[in-house]
Formats: sequence, structure tokens, C-alpha cells
Amino acid sequence: MATGEHFDAIIVGTGFGGAVMAYRLAEAGKRVCVLERGKSYPPHGFPRSPLRMKTNFWDPSQGLQGMFDVWSFKNIGAIVSSGLGGGSLIYANVLLRKDEHWFVKEDLARGGYENWPVTRTDLEPHYDRAEKMLGANPFPLEHAPYSSTAKTLAFKHAAAVKGLHWFLPPLAVAFSNPGEAPRPGEPIREQYPNLHGRTRLTCTLCGECDIGCNTGSKNSLDYNYLSEAKRLGAEIRVRSEVRSLAPHTRGYEVSYVVHQPEAEGRPTETQSLPLQRVTATQLILSAGALGSTYLLLKNKHSLPGMNQDALGRRFSGNGDLLTLAWRSMQEERGMSVPRILDASHGPVITSAIRVADALDGESGRGFYIQDAAYPEFVNWMVQLAEAPASLSRVLKFAWEWLAHRFGLNKDSDLSAELSELFGDCAPSANSVPMLGMGRDRPDGRMALDGDGKYLTLDWSLDLQDDFFQRMRDTMRAVADGMGADFKDAATLLLRRVITVHPLGGCAMSDNPSAGVVNAYGEVHGHKGLYVADGSVMPGPVGPNPSLTIAALADRFADRLLAP
Repeated sequence: MATGEHFDAIIVGTGFGGAVMAYRLAEAGKRVCVLERGKSYPPHGFPRSPLRMKTNFWDPSQGLQGMFDVWSFKNIGAIVSSGLGGGSLIYANVLLRKDEHWFVKEDLARGGYENWPVTRTDLEPHYDRAEKMLGANPFPLEHAPYSSTAKTLAFKHAAAVKGLHWFLPPLAVAFSNPGEAPRPGEPIREQYPNLHGRTRLTCTLCGECDIGCNTGSKNSLDYNYLSEAKRLGAEIRVRSEVRSLAPHTRGYEVSYVVHQPEAEGRPTETQSLPLQRVTATQLILSAGALGSTYLLLKNKHSLPGMNQDALGRRFSGNGDLLTLAWRSMQEERGMSVPRILDASHGPVITSAIRVADALDGESGRGFYIQDAAYPEFVNWMVQLAEAPASLSRVLKFAWEWLAHRFGLNKDSDLSAELSELFGDCAPSANSVPMLGMGRDRPDGRMALDGDGKYLTLDWSLDLQDDFFQRMRDTMRAVADGMGADFKDAATLLLRRVITVHPLGGCAMSDNPSAGVVNAYGEVHGHKGLYVADGSVMPGPVGPNPSLTIAALADRFADRLLAP
């Protein structure tokens, strides 16, 4: 074990909690060490080819040090990110505040599911700070060429004909330089160079937000909070995966291993990697709902004052549901919507529909539905999948080519025939993913398996049936409003859902007997040990949780820095 260093604070993880804490503490003059298990991704550093995408997953023991970390549990799967910037590298940029009425206070002893120790009023100034730092602004639908984004127009039309509340949410995307009209592909002017030292461009509408923005148009955390933290003196260590933590005479001790770049592509006995050791007066865990909960479960024997019965509880997938609207090119249904929906054109999410909750005076549990997109290369994959159905077109082209080859056809121009090989391209041009999220019931519990090695999750899909059915019914109506058919991916996955917003496990509570951390993120019974990420949520956020995680972290930083 290497000789230890001491810092004022160690931050584990660089997502929306860790990045905010790193900046706020560095800004206050603290000596900060940031440990990120993944690597950095400068512009054009995200893989695109099948060969490079194959290795873009996280499992260092198998030589994989990539970005996507995919978890599978009973009834639910989860996709999280590994890399400098955490979930901001793969999220869809939406910055929505948690609805005021959704900060519920239920009686947990009488069958309640969530009790929030903070309110919307508590978070308002922190929301303001985070929005400013992240460059929040809506999709500029009123400006060309953005105004021709077909999926946005179709989604807006569908909401209107179905009587649903549609709006343009704030996005962490650079569409223009300050004071200038939005225009794709323009160099972004920054006050200070970003930590990558690379030029960024305004949004090019490529639909690649969720697989890493290669143009740097997305205002991911490495371009704002983390760049500022580094400029202000924070020491950021990538490829540094934390293994253990424990109280120390100087505060807390953290042991971690370093994944060397040369180990990529080959299996490695990661358990035998040499441990590095650092200590700090304060320790902030920001490894996400799965990562921070796992670290505390693995090291709970070192933290006897923590509420271990509450640890792992109150898991929520934030009501995530992915479905698809698909329309035949011949099936217009008399709707005044764009003939081509073209989901790969634009940021992944441009607009949203909000469906009210019983807490708003309506019925049921509320949710959001958002239009979505996929990268252009997915269109080619879909087109290839349609190849068997295009046999007649292939045979027709073969006949035309043979006729030309043997002199039976004097017309040597085969351009039109090649064009016809593509058919109407309906599967790729006229399918639009729809993303749902909202107030599911946070009844899941994470734990370690019998060997104490693997993370498990007990989460009931049956308990969520009424919530998801209401969401599906609304999505079906939206698809119909676009003149499209509704396809439910969850059913195809055999009653499994996939969440990209795992929450809970280290829930906040005013009462030490009901949660893991207090309303300021400090672990009950352990002064100086904080958790700042999605794991502290005592229930679902409802909308995309990134902004709320950032706002809570900003609030935690205020308390941590208070005299």
C-alpha cells in the first residue's frame, strides 16, 4: 500500500453530485482530491465504430474500461456511466426541477413510501445556481434549421390533439454563443479553456447525446463544474476505483486501485492491483445510487454508527419506461404532422409532456413523457434488419444489372435502380422512441449476496402496474396523435423495465432511524462523511433527476462549508 496523502476532502465520483461538490469546495479554497474510476472523454473521444463500441463497457476484470456500466436485476435493469463527468456523459440533457407538490411527506410507519426532508423552496436558490452553471436553455424551435425538427413538431401536434400539456424543457446544450442566433457547428467561445483543452461546437443535431457528444455541444460536467474545479486547484484522478473506506484519526481513509490504460483489451486480476491510500478530513461519496450504496454495504463493518437497516432501502427507478411510436409511410391517417418523423435529427430529447398527479388534484401518480432520438447509425441497423423484406427489390436490381451486363438494356445509368433498393425506409425514418418517467413507488431494497460480493436488488414490478399502465395508455394516445402505432418495449423484454435513473439506497431523513443521511447529506452518526448523488433520494424525483441531484449537492456544500 502506497504512502498516504492528506486532503481537506476526497470526492468519489464525478456525476451531478460529485462534480458540484468538487467545484464548490475548490472554490472555497479547500484541498480537494477527486477519484473517478473511468477515463476522460474529450471531443471526438467517444467510440462510434462497431470494433470500438464493443469495448465501450465497464468491466476492468475483462479488460473493459469503457463508459457503459449495465446492471441486471430481477424485474429491472439499469444503465449507468463510468467516466469523467459521470451520468452527464450519457444523459439526454434535460434540466427539470422537481414538482413542488411532489416533495411528499408520507408516514413511513403507516404504509407510506417516501418522506422528503427538503422542500422545493429549500432548493430554489440551488436550482438557480445549477441551471446557470449548466447553461440551461430550451430547444430553439423558433429558429431555422431547428424549426424543421420533425419529431418535435409531431410530438407537439399529438399533445394538442389529445389535450395534453406539452412544453420545451431546459436543456444543457450549447445551441449558440451568447448574444448570437442559434446556428449548428459554430465554435463555442469559453471564458476559460475546458479541462480537455479542446474546441467545442454548437449542437449539430446528430442525435448522439446518449452515446457521448463528440462535438462537445453538450454541456456535460467536464466542461463546467469539473473544469472549474480543476482550474481552482482540485486534483482529479481518473481510472481510480475506490475499494474501501473507513474512519481515520485524520478523518477518513480511502483505498483505491488504478486501472492502467495498457490493461484495456485484456483480462486483468483486478483484485491483485496495488492499493493506493489517501486520507481526508471529509469524505463525499458520489458514485451514484448503485455505486455509493454498494461501497457503504461493502464497508459497513467500518461504520458501526450508520443506520444499516435503512441502507439499501427506498430504491426507485424513477418510473423509467421506454416505448416506441412507429408509422408506415403510407399511413397518414389524415393527421397534419410531418410525413417523415426522422428521430435521429436533433438532440435526444427536445420536448416533454407532463401528466398531473393526485397531489396536483388529479388522479393516479404523475409522470412525464418525452420525445427521444437515436444516432444515425441506428437507422442503418434498422434498414439492414429490413433486408429480408426487400428481396423483391434486390431481385429487380439484379435483373436490371444483368440486363445491362449482357447488353439487353442500353441504359447504363443504374442510379434510380440503386435508389429503389432502399424502399420507403419507413422503419428507420418513421419510428420515434418515447421516454417515460415519474412517481413510481420506491419499495426496492439493495443488499449484498450471501458471499458479500455482488449487489442484489429486490424490486417488485407488480406494485408498479397501475402506474405503468396509466403511462402506457398516455403514450398510446400520443402515438395515435402522431398517426403512429404504439410499441411497448417493456412487454417484449418479458415484464422487465430498464432504468437510466436509479435512485435511493442512502435515503435522506430528518430522523436517524428512518434513513442513512440527514437533510444535508451527512451520514447519521458519522461526522464528515457525506453522500451526494441520486442515492440520497427518499423517493422518485419524477422528472429527469439530474438537476435535483445537482441542487441538493449545492445545498450540501453550503452546510459543509459553513463555519
